[in-house]
Amino acid sequence: MKITSARFVASLTDVKQLPTDGLPEIALVGRSNVGKSSLINKLCGKRNLAFISSTPGKTQALNYFLINESFYIVDLPGYGYARVPEHVKAGWSKLIENYLSNREQIKLVLHIVDARHEPTELDKMMAGWLDYFKIPYIIVITKIDKIARSKISRQVEIIKNSFGKLKYCQDFITFSAITGVGKNELLSAIEKYITTPGRNVCEANNYKRRRKARIFNLSR
Repeated sequence: MKITSARFVASLTDVKQLPTDGLPEIALVGRSNVGKSSLINKLCGKRNLAFISSTPGKTQALNYFLINESFYIVDLPGYGYARVPEHVKAGWSKLIENYLSNREQIKLVLHIVDARHEPTELDKMMAGWLDYFKIPYIIVITKIDKIARSKISRQVEIIKNSFGKLKYCQDFITFSAITGVGKNELLSAIEKYITTPGRNVCEANNYKRRRKARIFNLSR
């Protein structure tokens, strides 16, 4: 797939404000400052499409980008930034949970992790959350250019083993916003998933109500 047009549409803080046009959505999740904005810019070939902040925790809403006038990339608030007030973290947690658990237009989630570090407990919790709600996702190991070539295979294996068994993870893809490694693989995956049928949101939410579970908590 080639991206020929990309534009920022809206920054939304309430799921009641989400687009009603029914277009497919590709969601991005990950820790604060993990490089989600850089990934969006590289995929779309636009340097300043998504704002890159030097201060973690700046993304506090669902940021919608319209791609090729046919689908959205949705950048979710980053998690795990300690300096954000607890009540703000709780608000992000509710926003992310409501969006991911109820949005039928989500075709795929790109779960971004840092190649330089083992996944955090929140990274693992997010993967478990996506499995719990039967949302297909790809774990994108970004900043791979920061790892010596001789150590990449070993580091990728460490990250995979840290996550353990994942039911709805479709793949692990290494990526660099600097060199472009992994860009074509991600675009191919997105092209594949934007044409797939949506998941059964009602079934997922019935299971959630039976369990009475709120399983992803950014305020921890």
